[in-house]
Amino acid sequence: MSTDEQPQRPADTPRSLAEALRSRDDASLGALLHARPDLLTPVPNDLTQLATRAATRASVVRALERLDRFAQQVAEALAVAPEPATYEELHALVAGDEGGEGGNATVDAALGRALAALREQALVWGADDRLRLVRTARELLAPAPQYPSPTGLGPTVAEATAGMSPNRMQDIVAAAGLPSTHDAVSAVRSLTELFTDRTRMSALLDEAPAESVEVLSRLVWGPPYGQVTADPARHLRWLLDRGLLLPTAPGTVVLPREAALHLRAGRAHRVLEPAPPAIEVLREHRPQAVDAAAASQAYMALDTVEELLKDWDEGGPTVLRAGGLSVRDLKRTAVALDLPEPVAAFWVELAYAAGLVASDGEADERYAATPAYDDWQELPAAERWSVLATAWLTATRTAGLIGGRDGKDRTLSALGPHLDRSSAPEIRHRVLTLLTTLPDGASPTPESILARLRWERPPRGSVGGGTSPHSSPGGPGSSTAPMELRARIAQWTLNESELLGITGRGALSAHGRALLGSESGSGEETSAGVAANPGTSQTGTSQTGAHTLPTPRAPHPSPSELAAQGARAARLLAPLLPEPLDHVLLQADLTAVAPGPLERPLAETLSVLADVESKGGATVYRFTPGSVRRALDAGKSASDLHAFLASHSRTPVPQPLAYLIDDVARKHGHLRIGAASAYVRCDDEALLNEILADKRSQGLRLRRLAPTVLAAQADPGALLEGLRGMGFAPAAESAEGDVLITRAHAHRSPPRTAPEPVHDGPPLADTTLIGAAVRAIRAGDLASTMPRKATPEKGDALPRTTAAETLATMQAAVLTGEAVWIGYVNAEGAASQRVIAPIRVEGGFVTAYDHTADEVKTYPLHRVTGVAELADD
Repeated sequence: MSTDEQPQRPADTPRSLAEALRSRDDASLGALLHARPDLLTPVPNDLTQLATRAATRASVVRALERLDRFAQQVAEALAVAPEPATYEELHALVAGDEGGEGGNATVDAALGRALAALREQALVWGADDRLRLVRTARELLAPAPQYPSPTGLGPTVAEATAGMSPNRMQDIVAAAGLPSTHDAVSAVRSLTELFTDRTRMSALLDEAPAESVEVLSRLVWGPPYGQVTADPARHLRWLLDRGLLLPTAPGTVVLPREAALHLRAGRAHRVLEPAPPAIEVLREHRPQAVDAAAASQAYMALDTVEELLKDWDEGGPTVLRAGGLSVRDLKRTAVALDLPEPVAAFWVELAYAAGLVASDGEADERYAATPAYDDWQELPAAERWSVLATAWLTATRTAGLIGGRDGKDRTLSALGPHLDRSSAPEIRHRVLTLLTTLPDGASPTPESILARLRWERPPRGSVGGGTSPHSSPGGPGSSTAPMELRARIAQWTLNESELLGITGRGALSAHGRALLGSESGSGEETSAGVAANPGTSQTGTSQTGAHTLPTPRAPHPSPSELAAQGARAARLLAPLLPEPLDHVLLQADLTAVAPGPLERPLAETLSVLADVESKGGATVYRFTPGSVRRALDAGKSASDLHAFLASHSRTPVPQPLAYLIDDVARKHGHLRIGAASAYVRCDDEALLNEILADKRSQGLRLRRLAPTVLAAQADPGALLEGLRGMGFAPAAESAEGDVLITRAHAHRSPPRTAPEPVHDGPPLADTTLIGAAVRAIRAGDLASTMPRKATPEKGDALPRTTAAETLATMQAAVLTGEAVWIGYVNAEGAASQRVIAPIRVEGGFVTAYDHTADEVKTYPLHRVTGVAELADD
């Protein structure tokens, strides 16, 4: 085609990303700001600044990393296509030679949606006949001398032969069977045309030795670089002579991109992934069984948190100097809860995330329940569960990391620092949302959940994860740690949601769906097993089909929305929870069986009077002399205990239990202990003689002061425990001789709020903020692009006028009612340009209608840098 026949760029084709953004409507700009919230902080002054910010390296990298697998593959294909590329050229790179002319309908549909998504995120701009990848993205994804493209392709013939001598180029052209040319540029063009001509290239490769073809097969899917010696073998020399291997450095050769694409049948990727992997069903259960199992686990969750905080009621473990819980205290807590340490750590972190436990802030800092715990206990069981579930769903603290190491090789402790992972709420929400795509009662295979997450957010090192397994490790961001963390958080989400009772038997419960704001029983899957529209509910943007804008970053519900979803979940859960009982079953073997959850006053009293022996569907309590003495120490009398058991037992009080209570009560308080350092007082001299004769009392260092009084060098508490260990039942007394009643004193921290989630990067903006930002950007762009009269000195630069000229122009504009263009510097020193229509000038201020802000504002004249009239048109 001659120069005169070259297609001309249409007049309305954008010449830059800023012009492309300028042609968008407000909804499209809002979608861009929603998908890339980092562009919104601070709000750009105009569309040119928005385009500049959208092309910065940090922003582009963040946007590329949030693309799904296929969108990344499309961007990578565009990076190795000519610039600008046509849609047909892009389609050929994505689908290959087999995908042309009505090829794969799935790929065709997915490509259209992926390209629309890339355009919406301002990573691609231009019409279908002039597609351009943002320059920064092209630099990141295109091949470079240090590393190949994520597709595994190398440089083009023109790029690889840059700097090659003309004589060498003529030798390659001649060896390839091409006519000689007059210059190197023509030789490069001729060689490129050969490599892109399927028929001629196939004929050339048919002549190649088998060893040469084997070398090409090893390089074709990348990396395309190889090493050769100064005297290469004959089969390598055959490739070098014909330009199928081109030198890039001494001893290093590369397979040109055009030749590799021929060997790949035109495909940029070995494995194309246009659709997300299906969520596979592991088992199917009756929905009623799932809800019942989840409700049972939800009740166990409440019981576990209550038991944890009851254990810490009088003051929990001390706070480490660096913050957090020591390994020893975590082990002790796990033993008290009869749980493995990782599970105990999860409940500790959950109580902290819900604001039920915090440090007391005292000099000897300890963990304690907060006042919010007392309020939480008064709520109905279903509402208490809702508090825990919503706290877990939104918390960035990740309990699964406890016991691991941070970047400085320090152990990560429970309740300690460095446990926040900003992606945790997003991953939890996404994993549970994927469960909503299954039919009611269906549990997924964990592997399919992880595969879906990898497709939606490929590992950072595999930007464009369709690369070959030989992809270079030297590319940017080759670490797979972020994906490993995402996979671990996803696995933890499945486990923790089961512990919390959000899922039952691996399937999402009805109240779990309500917690997510999802309708029950959708199960809407395509024939490929893909949710009919998984992305729309996740991003809030106008998308359809299986391939959408990045779904992983789900918008966090507002507090009011989350509260409403939690309340609805609580209403669904409430009928499934067992009703608290007001009775127990007393057994003749000094045990009591609680056939279900007990009412709080009954449970609290019984926990003092007896020790918990076992838990499960029914709780077994055992009465011992020590537990009965504990109740007597708390101020109860024997008659109180008899009356309590008689009123709350569905069976008669067994005789052995009655004898046990009476026997311990008869001995209780016979010995009195007070502070001397400490003394023992008893009216029975024989009993004191028995104590002195017992060898176990030697450690107390007792001596007789009077026939009924012994003195000890131990403190009263140690003396009390020592005598109880010897089998006696002493009671402590005050200085006045009264028996001291010992009750547990609940220790509370000062009022504390639940920890705020720690998010990485700017938060997602709501619709109101995005709408206001779009209006401000539009107005600023209008001010910056509105035609104005050029000043002789500065041309189209920001006007600089004297104070007198500024005042005179403003006053004239008030009289004529015309708008003017001004430069303005605010109190923070930020300069901007505005289009205003002055209304009044007085007292050193101008009051005007600001077209940029779309409101009437007042500006100090001394902050106006200059003023200029707008152009007549």
